[in-house]
Amino acid sequence: MEKLGMITIGQAPRSDIAPILEKYLDGRAELVQVGALDGLTKEYIEQNLYPEINEYVLTSRLVTDESVIMSREKIKPLLQLKIDFLEERGITKILLLCTGVFPGLTTKSSYLIEPDHIIPPTVKALVGNRRFGVIVPLEEQKDLLQPKYSPFGLDPAFGVASPYKNDMESFEQAANELKDEVDIILLDCMGYTEQARDMVAKSTGLPVILSNAMMAKLVSEMV
Repeated sequence: MEKLGMITIGQAPRSDIAPILEKYLDGRAELVQVGALDGLTKEYIEQNLYPEINEYVLTSRLVTDESVIMSREKIKPLLQLKIDFLEERGITKILLLCTGVFPGLTTKSSYLIEPDHIIPPTVKALVGNRRFGVIVPLEEQKDLLQPKYSPFGLDPAFGVASPYKNDMESFEQAANELKDEVDIILLDCMGYTEQARDMVAKSTGLPVILSNAMMAKLVSEMV
């Protein structure tokens, strides 16, 4: 059976997200999970990978179900090591399980599937001229992520709700802030779940796009 590599910027396995991918892969490929932070303690991550001022901020989940905040610049070398690790094991398709922008990641021959290259143009095709809303995990990401969409003529309104804090009230608040301002909403983090999508859709009455489900459907066409 073909193998699909999956790299989370947190720790593997991702028991919250893997079932969504496996549902759409439908047995056509084995999912091989690795994480950029595998083997690291929360204390080490907080001391060595925490963002400095003006750095690109990311968040993800540990196997302990705790969340961490980290700098893109500091974890990029760790991600590259995981890409190299999967390539050395003969895996030819590798999915980066993050919607953030990661310039400079490379492969020798494998195909690296980067959601930030796929989601914005796909969403633009779906949204058209309708008003567009985005929910992100961190307040700091509202300004950081605007440039990801502006090249495609998108000017999203942002709401904030973390998929890692088990705080459903934040989803309701974000949904209420957006529901009269937009016509369609994207959950812009691979950590969001179908439960979160259902809650936002119910609260707003609007179509809600789940990033990891979109990527799973598209990647399933490649295996």
